[in-house]
Amino acid sequence: MTQATGLRPQERAAPSPDTDLVHRAIARDGEAFRTIIQRYNQRLYRMARSILKNDTEAEDAVQEAYIRAFTHLESFRGDSSLGTWLSRIVINEALGRLRAQRPSVDIDAFEQPRVAAEIIQFPLATKPDDPERTMAQRQLLQLVEQATDNLPEVYRIVFTARVIEGLSVEDTAEILGLRPETVKTRLHRARRLVREQLDKQIGPVLMDAFPFAGKRCERMTETVMRRLGFSD
Repeated sequence: MTQATGLRPQERAAPSPDTDLVHRAIARDGEAFRTIIQRYNQRLYRMARSILKNDTEAEDAVQEAYIRAFTHLESFRGDSSLGTWLSRIVINEALGRLRAQRPSVDIDAFEQPRVAAEIIQFPLATKPDDPERTMAQRQLLQLVEQATDNLPEVYRIVFTARVIEGLSVEDTAEILGLRPETVKTRLHRARRLVREQLDKQIGPVLMDAFPFAGKRCERMTETVMRRLGFSD
């Protein structure tokens, strides 16, 4: 006698929406490949870019990850989503390139959260005529300025001295006539307040970070399609 599962047939997990695409791609359906690439281009590019910090290297890493994934698509078992599976492959590709560039790099250290003084290091545009990136940078800086302005004065002064001006704890304490311990306490509170403000406002701005729409997405899609043997 089989054990009851407690679930009615219609309550059991539904197949992933990517399952059909994967089966079609395995059967060499060109449109299935194209749909997968266009669906995940931006996510994979952003992940690779966050590791390599270089637009061109990130694009190359994503292309190689796609080729590797599509070559072994039969190994995708659906234990995780297709997006997760592809993301792991592109992260491994990017980390491999990072190791090749910097043989002594400590990947474990790379994955630790940074504790540098700056709040966010926004990537500089690689081209001076990149209006999307320039606008996103400007918006982000405006949010940081607004968050700083909104701090209570006792915290704002410490935050400005330590984070924006980059002064040491000792110099800040001397300038403001405070004990170093007081500077540290106020800075901790100021950072938390700024972070809370940015958490509320930064989402819409970061949706435009590392833009990957338009020509860049189209170019990568066509490159991968050609490498897979599909051409117009």
